[in-house]
Amino acid sequence: MNFYPRKRRSPQVIIVSMIDIFAILLIFVIVTTTFKTPEKKQPSVTIKLPESKTAAPASDPKAASMVLSTSASEEIFLDGEPVTLEKVPALIRERLAKNPGQGFALRADEKISYGFLIRLLDALKEGGLQGNLSAFTEAKK
Repeated sequence: MNFYPRKRRSPQVIIVSMIDIFAILLIFVIVTTTFKTPEKKQPSVTIKLPESKTAAPASDPKAASMVLSTSASEEIFLDGEPVTLEKVPALIRERLAKNPGQGFALRADEKISYGFLIRLLDALKEGGLQGNLSAFTEAKK
């Protein structure tokens, strides 16, 4: 016989233990997360560069101080600023007039059409670019 009935305790959540667990999880997430470091020039367009077996790295990486980029959707960017194909010759002439020995490099997505590339090269020649044209490529894996 039970003369002293037990009182039922209501269930409780021990919050102190939960705070400790959440603090440890938060520290784990912060430590294992990779943080993106800001660079001087963030790319204004994502470009999938073509691969090349025979391409050689530039002897002077700072020589190509003017970079013309084209995206897969055939948008043109001169040093990260969007331009139209019609304005490219005038902008090239203007930059070459300011600095005649300025280097130039083309950074074109591998999916642009051949016709667009030819029109772009014609615009560059109209602007006064002569000689070898440097181009960005990915190393063949």
